[in-house]
Amino acid sequence: MKKMEYTALYRKFRPLNFNEMVGQSHITKTLKNQIISGRIGHAYLFNGGRGTGKTSAAKILARAINCLNPKDGEPCNECEICKGILSGSLTDVVEMDAASNNSVEDIRAIRDEVNFLPTLAKFRVYIIDEVHMLSTGAFNALLKTLEEPPEHVKFILATTEPQKLPATILSRCQRFDFKRISNEDIIKRLQIVCKESNIQITQEALKIIATLSEGALRDALSILERCIQEGNDGIDEEMVKELVGIPKITAVHKIVENIINNNEVEALNALNEVLNDGKDLLNLLWEIIKYVRDILVYKTSKELSIYNQEEIKQIEELGQRTSKERLTGIIYSLSEIENTMKWSTQKEIMLQTGIIKLCTTVENDGIEELRKKVENLEKNIQEGKIEITKKSQNSQEEIEIKNNTKKTQTSDTKVNKNVQNLTSEEYWKNVLDKLKSTGKMVLYSNLVGAKAKQKDDLTLEIIFPNGLTAFGKSLLERPENKEELTKIVSLECGKQMRITFIDASQYKPKQENNIEEMVKSLDIPVNIIEE
Repeated sequence: MKKMEYTALYRKFRPLNFNEMVGQSHITKTLKNQIISGRIGHAYLFNGGRGTGKTSAAKILARAINCLNPKDGEPCNECEICKGILSGSLTDVVEMDAASNNSVEDIRAIRDEVNFLPTLAKFRVYIIDEVHMLSTGAFNALLKTLEEPPEHVKFILATTEPQKLPATILSRCQRFDFKRISNEDIIKRLQIVCKESNIQITQEALKIIATLSEGALRDALSILERCIQEGNDGIDEEMVKELVGIPKITAVHKIVENIINNNEVEALNALNEVLNDGKDLLNLLWEIIKYVRDILVYKTSKELSIYNQEEIKQIEELGQRTSKERLTGIIYSLSEIENTMKWSTQKEIMLQTGIIKLCTTVENDGIEELRKKVENLEKNIQEGKIEITKKSQNSQEEIEIKNNTKKTQTSDTKVNKNVQNLTSEEYWKNVLDKLKSTGKMVLYSNLVGAKAKQKDDLTLEIIFPNGLTAFGKSLLERPENKEELTKIVSLECGKQMRITFIDASQYKPKQENNIEEMVKSLDIPVNIIEE
């Protein structure tokens, strides 16, 4: 007994008319109107991503314009012409793959054939797939025929990369752009396929397949077909993830959680557990990036589609522990790791070191939170909600903060008339007192240990003997803070001044001695030139 030939799902469920096409109604409506009105173009260009229906639309269009009994712009698929095109026996419709037939000779053969009338159909139709693969000579050979073909000839070109086509070809075609198919439309189509094929599948599995297909229905059907081969007990999300090499969401969650918590040991352990299972490195990294992205999306919009309630709760908790800025930074860092891995022969090492680096990076969100708290305190002091008083005890200065509902009135800052008699150290003390009394605690707290030295008549150097932290430097160099400090310094000096920040820890006075010692150790004459 002859065994029945198996047909792939994407071929078995290829749409036979425009109404069956998924997610491209803006194109099918226009094509049907052209067929109904008889205004059919001589050359079409179908452009779009893989698996979005370009070739299917071309085949439907070829049948519709030749159908003996068309209805509302649709082919009947029952007449001898439609059946001949569907079976591939009708020579009037020619399908050609430009990837393997891209020479000048192939196009010249078409150019010679177009002069012959069709055998049975009304139009001779040439469907050229992946047309961007044609050589320059082949495009030139096609140009004249494409511009002025005989009335009985129609060209349908399909491509995923229209930017590679010459402008002279593009200008001679009606262009239709096929959209990426939405996950909702893919899920609906998969449900129909599963129902007609008696396939048991969970809704979560359908969502994962739709997400993995990235808008390509053909890819979704191919993934579904792989899942069918595993058995008829039903398809769930774990089976789909196992087949495509995606790590379990619990493993990805554990890695991301430890990155956010800056726990490099646990993050590395969780990463190694996944790698020991033989998961693909780039697939794993893609899952981590997508998971961090989903945390950011949920933190922003409170909407996610492919997670269950327990997983969404975990995502929400991680989002509350960190800021949008940190999540964005993690995504960019992981993307850089991905680019590095593509060119590295030690992909596993690059991934492990990249994860460790992410865990040991100082969080910007903690600094940002501290900055906001200080600014809020400063605002309350200025509005009089908090009162600051000084009291001396055992020769040490203490600051007492009291709640005060009354708004304090501050007198306008006046220029010190005796500034000519004050040294930079003396009026610097006045500057600090002014900052404290006016509630500028952000500036005051970062300048307490600094010293001032007047470099020239117009410049005051603010020196930090113990060094200036990155956080302190970022706060002091903020335009509003630097402007406020410059204003107070200028008022105390009685003239307009400039300020500069000096990190004294960067200077090493023993450098000269080290150089001299190195010179003495050499048995050659060396001249040291000081600039």
